[in-house]
Amino acid sequence: MLIKEFRVVLPFTVDEYRVGQLFSVAKTSSQETSNGEGVEVLKNEPYKNEDSEGQYTEKIYHLGSRLPGWVRALIPSSALKLEEKAWNAYPYCKTVLKSPFLGERFTFIIESRHALDNGSQNNIHNLSEKDLKNRDIEIIDITDQVEKKEYKAEEDPTLVRSEKANRGPLAHGTWMQSKDFPVMCAYKLVTVEFKMFGFQTKVENFMMKIEKDLFTKFHRQVYCWLDEWFGWSMDQVREYEQKTKENLDQKLKETDPNAKPAAADASSSTSPDNSSETKAETKA
Repeated sequence: MLIKEFRVVLPFTVDEYRVGQLFSVAKTSSQETSNGEGVEVLKNEPYKNEDSEGQYTEKIYHLGSRLPGWVRALIPSSALKLEEKAWNAYPYCKTVLKSPFLGERFTFIIESRHALDNGSQNNIHNLSEKDLKNRDIEIIDITDQVEKKEYKAEEDPTLVRSEKANRGPLAHGTWMQSKDFPVMCAYKLVTVEFKMFGFQTKVENFMMKIEKDLFTKFHRQVYCWLDEWFGWSMDQVREYEQKTKENLDQKLKETDPNAKPAAADASSSTSPDNSSETKAETKA
């Protein structure tokens, strides 16, 4: 089992990030759904238990050719999908991903907490001493470069300025110390376990690398799309989510005539903050 805490430092308030993340999750889901691959929303509804209340969602990620060949070799094509359950009680969010094919052999959990600081809290997730010893920490700076094949100038925070928010471009290496705008941190605790002899270490390390790349790319987008969502109310972002969901359903239906329609209760216009960041967050 691997435990790693990614600390994503961002030029927003915690409330701003909630809107920006929801907008960006919906937008990236739309961009990445085509040819029978992408995101299918099954359930989206309020929840309440003895510990918290918020929004609960279930999604299916149809992965297809998006996985590397050695992973597809382990899993038959009919099982190339992940099931996601997410509980959003912002500023705390929890996402659990499972593979129907692998069952209990595969565990993937992302827990996110958000605070108005620069990533300086040592144990915001209240981990035990044992887990603290096993936890790795990595700071993600959204001005760090992504892989060449992923790079887009319009998604480069060192080049993009938001006129609406009066922020940026962000100076690499120094922007986190700026007094010109708020600074917050998304603390993302990722737990991965893959119980298959001969593949465990390789798969767990692969998943952690994927998460770092996805967190970096996604949060660069959240910043660079600032002028698209800055100043939106929650009602506006929920309406955008609902329109995006309808679009996703239509895309999947057009490319897969055998696909089942989303459950009726998925018509709710609310979506959790951790969700497609996971696709975004395996791809939070």
